[in-house]
This record gives sequence, structure tokens and C-alpha cells, in this order.
Amino acid sequence: MSETGSSFSGAEPFTLAIDGMGGDGGPEVVVAGLAIAADRHPGTRVLLIGDERRLAETLARHPKAAAICTVRPAGSAIPMDMKPTAALRVRDSSMRLAMDAVAQGEALGVVSAGNSGAMLALAKIVIKTLPGVSRPAMAAISPTLKGDVVMLDLGANVACDARNLVEFAVMGEAFAKAVLGLPAPTIGLLNVGSEEVKGDEKLRQAAEILRNSPLAAQFHGFVEGHDITAGTTDVVVTDGFTGNVALKTGEGALKMAFVLLRQVFRSGLLAKLGYLLVRPGLERMREWLDPRRYNGAVFVGLNGVVVKSHGGTDAEGFASAVDVAMDMVSHRFNESIRDQISRLETLSVMRPGMEKEQPAVAAVS
Repeated sequence: MSETGSSFSGAEPFTLAIDGMGGDGGPEVVVAGLAIAADRHPGTRVLLIGDERRLAETLARHPKAAAICTVRPAGSAIPMDMKPTAALRVRDSSMRLAMDAVAQGEALGVVSAGNSGAMLALAKIVIKTLPGVSRPAMAAISPTLKGDVVMLDLGANVACDARNLVEFAVMGEAFAKAVLGLPAPTIGLLNVGSEEVKGDEKLRQAAEILRNSPLAAQFHGFVEGHDITAGTTDVVVTDGFTGNVALKTGEGALKMAFVLLRQVFRSGLLAKLGYLLVRPGLERMREWLDPRRYNGAVFVGLNGVVVKSHGGTDAEGFASAVDVAMDMVSHRFNESIRDQISRLETLSVMRPGMEKEQPAVAAVS
């Protein structure tokens, strides 16, 4: 159905506001993903924002999505290559209107597959950060040998101080509880070694704060790069520069491994026969490592749930991003962060102004 007006009357808020024009696939992928999400989350109310004609045509082919969606027209869409500063000036874009809906309490969360840098900039300006949080961070889930791991920051902040890292630990712990269902997630600070004397001053200071915080029992200490995939901790905390490099290095290594496997199994008749023998196991591995299962990075630390879907994902991947947003909304994710941050404010180093602020430079891409 479509709206006759766009003002918020104070009625029950939509569960999610969806940017219908974001990503490489646009409305076709978004609406097909919402059709999958409709089966998983019955009763969901979605505010779908974008080109009214294109959305209506696509919804007509996906009745399950149409049943949960209310369409709101938008005058434009944010291109994937638009600079964040330029995106801030486009006030009628589908991404901006989705952010406005959350900021005004009309929706509890937003999902977009659009421009990452623009999304972060709009979220910080429109939705704003939670009280006591100095900066939002980008968090996501990755597979490990023991299950899944939450990692942050993945590119929202290149330079971080001890306060930022401690806040990331708080937000990562709340995220692991909400999305992974872990009652007491363990936390590690990514470092060049596990010894207490390793790393720079900000890392050692952040570790000391966490050892004396309400999260002390869950704080594992320092972890190294190999600990990420080993599943040593449930949450891995680092600055945005390091996190972004680690994430893309891991993605590249995974792609290389699959390319090499294909080359090996195509190298001769015996190799092809060997592939037939191990094919069931390889199919299970591919399903377990399917990036669509882990689609849905989250900007944590904001006054609302903000989930970024990969721009090149398909319908199944977009539905996974909606799953993440729904988990965060239903588990009252932001309330958990507010509670933990207020408890940490009792520590002197966590009080505003106690540490020199580093320049906030986004590295999201």
C-alpha cells in the first residue's frame, strides 16, 4: 500500500524503514529480500522508501513483501559514488528519508544497501549518537572455527583513543548478545601480541579500563590476528583502520582459497574424480562460509538501529541484513548500550574531556 501523507501522527512506529533504492540491484533485490523476510518475521511493518512507480511495480510481483510494506515516495536516490558531504545536501533522497523516519521515532531502525560513506554521515547527522558515546562504530559478524565472531570497528574511525576502544567493547558485547544470542560474550583487544606489555599506550590503557569495568569477567585481554578466525573470543575490538584492513584481507584470502580449489579440481581426470568424492563436504563448507549469511554490517552507538547491507548482495543477502536489524530491535540493543555506558562513566578516564580527542576520519568503503 502507499501513503497519502508523510507526516508522523504518533501511531505505532514501523519496525523498519527501508531504503528501496540502495545497492547495485535497487528495488528488485530489496523487495525480493523483503519477501523472504516477511516469512521469517510475520507481523513486521516496513516503511519502504523510494521511487513510487518502480516500487509499486516490483511489489506487484512479490505479494508477501507488499503485505508488510507501506510505500513512501522519495525524490531521488544517493549514487554509490557520491561523496558523503554531497549526500548530506540531498534532503529528498530515499536514504535520507529513511534516516529521518528513525530520527523522528516513526521507525525503530533503518536498512540500506546504499553508499556506505553517505550512510554513516547521514546517520551521525540525522539520527545522532547515543548519550555518552563519543563515536559510532561499524560492526559485523564473521565465521570462525568455533562459531561466529563480532568485530568492530571496521572502518568508521581510522584513529581511535582508549575511550573509543572501550566504548566499542561495550557496543560489541551488546551486539553479540542481541544477534548471536550469547549470554556473556568474551571480548578481546586486537594487538600485535597477547602479552600485556605489547601494543601502544591507547591499547594498554583501554585494557586497563576494561579489567576494572563491569565487563572485567568477560575481558579476555589482547588477541592477535590469527585469534579472529580461531574464535578465541566472541568479540574482537580494534580501530577502524586495522579492522578494515583485517576484514578485507580475510575476504581476499577466502576468495583465493576457493579459486585455488577450483584450479586443483580442474587439473586432470583424477582431480575431477576426487572432486566428486569430496563434493558434499565442499558444499557444506561453501554454505557455512556463504557471505550472504553474514551480510549486514551495523553502525552501533546511534539513537536507532542502522544496518548496512552489502551493495552487491542478492535477495537472500538483503534478507539477512533485515534479520540483523530485527534481532537488534527485538532485543532492545540500544538500551543495553545506554546501561553499560552509564556504568562505565563512573571510571574517570571515561568521562568526557579526560582524554585528548583524535580526529574522526571515516574509512568506510
